[in-house]
Amino acid sequence: MSSHASLTTTYRARAGLPTTGPLASYLLRLISIKQSNLCLSADVDTSAELLQLAEEVGDSICLLKTHCDIVSDWSDRTSQALREIARRKRFLIFEDRKFADIGETVQKQYTSGHHRISLWAEITNAHVLPGPAIVTALEKAADSTIAKYNTAVHTEISASPRTWPINGIDDDDEDDEKDTPADSALESPIELENEERRLSVKATDRKQSVVSVTTSISMRTEAISPRPESSASGDEHFSLDTATELLRLGEVPFLRSLLLLAEMSSEGHLMTPEYQKKTVDIARKHRDFVMGFIAQRSLNTEPEDNFITMTPGCQLPPPGQEGKKLGDDLGQQYNTPRKLIFEQGCDVIIVGRGIVRAQDRKSEAERYKKAAWAAYEERIGKAN
Repeated sequence: MSSHASLTTTYRARAGLPTTGPLASYLLRLISIKQSNLCLSADVDTSAELLQLAEEVGDSICLLKTHCDIVSDWSDRTSQALREIARRKRFLIFEDRKFADIGETVQKQYTSGHHRISLWAEITNAHVLPGPAIVTALEKAADSTIAKYNTAVHTEISASPRTWPINGIDDDDEDDEKDTPADSALESPIELENEERRLSVKATDRKQSVVSVTTSISMRTEAISPRPESSASGDEHFSLDTATELLRLGEVPFLRSLLLLAEMSSEGHLMTPEYQKKTVDIARKHRDFVMGFIAQRSLNTEPEDNFITMTPGCQLPPPGQEGKKLGDDLGQQYNTPRKLIFEQGCDVIIVGRGIVRAQDRKSEAERYKKAAWAAYEERIGKAN
């Protein structure tokens, strides 16, 4: 792997570079403050599982990757509740949609249909098999979504604390569909094509169901996001505690960004070096919208490159089995955080089954977080 400035530059310093897009800049600052370059791949089947998982490991991650189309009971309520947890736990949402169609089609897939991804996921991804027009189409759709959000009617709903139901069933009320999650602030969907699916709110006799609704018309400016300030030295650590730094960073701006698939972790994938090179060339022409790549190594080669590389297929061996070759019988190959981040220059590891199937998911997420962060500090020369 060639030596590129991004490999030895801190996340915080990279956030302030002029070639860094606004949402990428925010993410890099968030990674720096939380000291987490871990993305959880939440490949679960129900909304209850997804929300519970987000609650359990949200403090340990910078990103949560979803596959909304495998969640059997996905609804607007699911996305709204997930956004509320992301706001409270301070992570971004990445919908792993892998768009790969003509421009008009991907625009509709991104903004409409059952899932309406552009409303709730800050990040999504795409193949460039159809050509560069797919990026242009998604960028236009993202801009349109942001513009509508900036002038939309927003409804916030809050309720007194409660716990998530187990398997979607609440002991006190089987009609859990009408209840509101704990400490929630849910935002009504954005009006698309003069139609809006409004959140239904029904007061119940539950002893913890005092609900308040506030509606406001606001003009927002997230389309032009202020770039977070970076210290002159790019130092990762300040005297401020994490909570104070997160408060100063502010909430995630309503912006959208794209990752391009340049490599996959499955054995025998067909993404040739030539295909990879064309993917990077397309990304360079859309730096404000394309924040980086799904790849197995850093693809930053030119001086102005500052793309974020996110890498799936990461797994830690169980304690005492370090060095054991890991994989599954479906062609998936696993690499350790140190190999991906220190040796191959990746920025964010994506972990799924290693955490999701753990007996103690919160503890396992922390183990991955610490291993990935240690590999990053070793890469930039800060390891003890």
